[in-house]
Amino acid sequence: MFSMMFLPLLSVLLLSQRCALVNGVNGFTSVNSVNVELTTYRSTDPSTGKQVVCDKCPPGTYLLSRCTMTQMSVCAPCPRGSYTELWNYIGKCLRCGVCGKNQVEKRVCSADSDCQCECKQGYYYKYDMCLRHSECPSGEGVQTKGTPHADTVCHVCPNGTYSACSSAQQSCMQHQNCEASGLRLVLKGSHWHDSVCSSCEANGSTDGAEYLREILPAFFVHQRIGNKRLRQIVHRLSSQNSKTQKDISDLHAWINDWVASATATQLRDLPTVVSKIAHSAGEKLQNKLQRIDSLLNELCEEVVVNVV
Repeated sequence: MFSMMFLPLLSVLLLSQRCALVNGVNGFTSVNSVNVELTTYRSTDPSTGKQVVCDKCPPGTYLLSRCTMTQMSVCAPCPRGSYTELWNYIGKCLRCGVCGKNQVEKRVCSADSDCQCECKQGYYYKYDMCLRHSECPSGEGVQTKGTPHADTVCHVCPNGTYSACSSAQQSCMQHQNCEASGLRLVLKGSHWHDSVCSSCEANGSTDGAEYLREILPAFFVHQRIGNKRLRQIVHRLSSQNSKTQKDISDLHAWINDWVASATATQLRDLPTVVSKIAHSAGEKLQNKLQRIDSLLNELCEEVVVNVV
């Protein structure tokens, strides 16, 4: 009989100990006060108007009902699509976040943690947004590829290497070795184009324009001729209306097709056409052609002498 009366009394005593008055003997301060502060909070008993110390709800739950002098805190699990990451006494779980533009979900939202997002492939995080990885321009190669957290790192192609395009992926490539292929060098490679090789016996052509063809796509990329001037060049080379090419990538694609099908005479006239619109670029192209002609003539003269 005594034990049956004692158990309810003990429960009341323990509950009173847990929800003690803040100013009482067994108040908020204890040996483990730091841990208590993390997992408890002060509240006011609505029936007595006195302060009590209540349990917070653990991560993944929220406070369904506040504690009183006679009742412990009541917690409930976060419904699907919501979460709490900390010990809390909020009346509603937080709504799960949504990944932003150019982001992908790295970790899904759960009851005790929000979703984790990162920039999708080809983008990196900066200024609170995902930006596209920078492309290394012609003449520069990728030293370190971009990640979701860092941009591409570029470097100027060192001697003996080149990069003929703008890219966020391509490293500098080695110049081809003409002698190793049984050919002769007619144009030394630079940081933006490969070496040009030839053999009079194998090719049968002594027209430098045929070898200029090899570097022309890279030339127009490297010169960074503006959209307006590039369209004027296309207009001069084409009998069609160049306005059908709307952006610079279309213009470069058209020029590449033209270069592939142009005759040697058309290629030899190209520096003059370019000079009328972009004088500096035209001069550089003419110098390349003259250099090829000079080396090619020397090469083929040596072949003729050797044959004789």
